[in-house]
Amino acid sequence: MGTEKVDLEDEVLARIERQRKLRPRFRDERVTMAHGAGGKATHTLVEGLFARAFANEALAELSDAAQIEIAGARLAITTDGFVVKPLQFPGGSIGELAVNGTVNDLAVSGAEPFAIAAAFIVEEGLDADVLRAETEAMADAARAAGVPVVTGDTKVVERNKADGMYITTTGLGLRRSEVDLSGQSIRPGDVVLCSGFIGDHGMAIMLARGELELDADITSDTAPVWEQAAALMEAAGGELRVMRDPTRGGVATVLNELALDADLGVILDEASVPVHPAVQGACEILGIDPMYVANEGKLLAVVGPERAAAALAALQAAPGGEHACVVGWVADKPQGMVLVRTGFGGTRIMDMLIGDPLPRIC
Repeated sequence: MGTEKVDLEDEVLARIERQRKLRPRFRDERVTMAHGAGGKATHTLVEGLFARAFANEALAELSDAAQIEIAGARLAITTDGFVVKPLQFPGGSIGELAVNGTVNDLAVSGAEPFAIAAAFIVEEGLDADVLRAETEAMADAARAAGVPVVTGDTKVVERNKADGMYITTTGLGLRRSEVDLSGQSIRPGDVVLCSGFIGDHGMAIMLARGELELDADITSDTAPVWEQAAALMEAAGGELRVMRDPTRGGVATVLNELALDADLGVILDEASVPVHPAVQGACEILGIDPMYVANEGKLLAVVGPERAAAALAALQAAPGGEHACVVGWVADKPQGMVLVRTGFGGTRIMDMLIGDPLPRIC
């Protein structure tokens, strides 16, 4: 009986593996909010529509920033849109978020940020003091990150068409010549590091909307992670396989993307993932797994076992990385999937985010 159960589990996992390896196609009749949530629907939209239509060498590996080389300079470029609601929230605002989200995409791609372009889409009737405040917040965040805003654009749209303000940014960074990060470089035995507590940003946004009868002291973690990324690159060198910032879709979606890229399994130790009690409690009340909640000042890294201890120590010594820890490892199987070892001693499959439990959080 025990052998039959194991055989059945292996067969089910094999079927899931085969299905997940199929390249998605975008066949939906309508765009929904789930397509912007960073989970499975977003993955299908990006890979099944955009990546197919715009296929080129720079898009061969879909990551946080494209890797390009111009006249011998190794560059990274990223673009992001910020449509967060409300514009201001505990711990940050859309202006600060626009800078940090951009420089972090560059940082986890192994590139030191050096310039940002910004486009403001402003709604008619927006209080000018709000626009001033967000411009200053953006300027302060850019100075703190050491990255100037060098160009941009402004458009004004009709009243009630833009939730006050949207911001689109493009960031340029110079890639460190000694690192070449890729999900396909991940190997069995590699260690997964997380730079700190997860889920703070997404839950701070949800509570700031005032739509839930919850009162919790939760602030967004929005912050630049370049110093953490630089410390990891210095300490791990060629043993640093890949870095990612778990924004939309959270830790769960990022780890699923890495498992698919590497065609290997990721084993996550649920008890090792740091979550603030207030975030954990709010997630339990709302029926949301904190693994799927967005972060804006954290990174995940996969490091070879030989340099994992040194990399962890360097991350813990970097600003914002004080609570960094090992949260999992890479295994041969199940290929292209993430398994979670629960506190009860069992395991469960952790898929990409499905649906849109936390809309408009970045």
